[in-house]
Amino acid sequence: MSSLNLDEQDGILRTISDAPPTHYTIKIQSLSLLSKYSLEKYESGEFEAGGYKWKLVFYPNGNKSRNVKEHISLYLVLAGANVSQTCWEVHAAFRLFLLDQNTGKYLALQEKNERHFHGMKLDWGFDQFLSLEAFTGTSNGFLMADACVFGAEVFVHKEKSTCKGECLSMIKDAVMYKHVWKIDNFSKLNAESYDSKTFIAGDQKWKIELYPKGRDSGTGSHLSLYLALADQTSLPPTSKICAEFTLRIIDQMYGSGYHYQYNKVSWWFSASSPKRGWPRFISAESFNSTRYLVKDSCTVEVEVTVQGTASALE
Repeated sequence: MSSLNLDEQDGILRTISDAPPTHYTIKIQSLSLLSKYSLEKYESGEFEAGGYKWKLVFYPNGNKSRNVKEHISLYLVLAGANVSQTCWEVHAAFRLFLLDQNTGKYLALQEKNERHFHGMKLDWGFDQFLSLEAFTGTSNGFLMADACVFGAEVFVHKEKSTCKGECLSMIKDAVMYKHVWKIDNFSKLNAESYDSKTFIAGDQKWKIELYPKGRDSGTGSHLSLYLALADQTSLPPTSKICAEFTLRIIDQMYGSGYHYQYNKVSWWFSASSPKRGWPRFISAESFNSTRYLVKDSCTVEVEVTVQGTASALE
């Protein structure tokens, strides 16, 4: 091992340790079979250190996703519950070990500064832990009889919540949902507003709101129509849902292919803004014609496509 450079390089300290790793050890036998079976990496089982669960990830021919060549790569990964939380992190110092089977001593690599593990960065370690030449050289004793031994020590310093914010998730290939609401005995609707049956689009419950005598600027002269969240209290205050929708009243004289509608509109629905529509959707005069209201019945239709959601970072 005398040929190895044990000086600090690029903030990485390389030392020789007489003591084995404190927290976890992996022995890999028949290492060459990983490559034979096209296994680019090996992930260890989980182990606990500092109150958290961790695992080791070893690339015997280097981490190709990081363009590593002619080296082995070794990483420590934060595992277990809560690791997907973006605004939460664990500060830890760690050493990763490789056994020299000739001497019983360990090559240990440690970064000068502690690392912060969090939902956006679960792994830290060494792309170029050791050159393949040094790893496979029999004089160093790292790989003997096609077997090697790795290990880890992890020392957690603290954890903390790091920020407040939100996460926007847009939906690829969003699906449109159509809901049809037939309203009978329209002339007998005496309440200020009526709701359609609840329907689901984009994993969210919705309803159509109808104001027969109008609402706001449409009161007394127009029919008002809205798309609304069916239960706004179920949505956290910091969450939003982006939905594109179209509201229509079917023209019963010419069939379902004809209708009175407003153009498609996109809106961010939330607990504080649970509905969107038009107080002057259609004038009472136009609506009461024989086209839209036939035998005291009308049909309202909505098409809803949930395009994305925004929620608080955890």
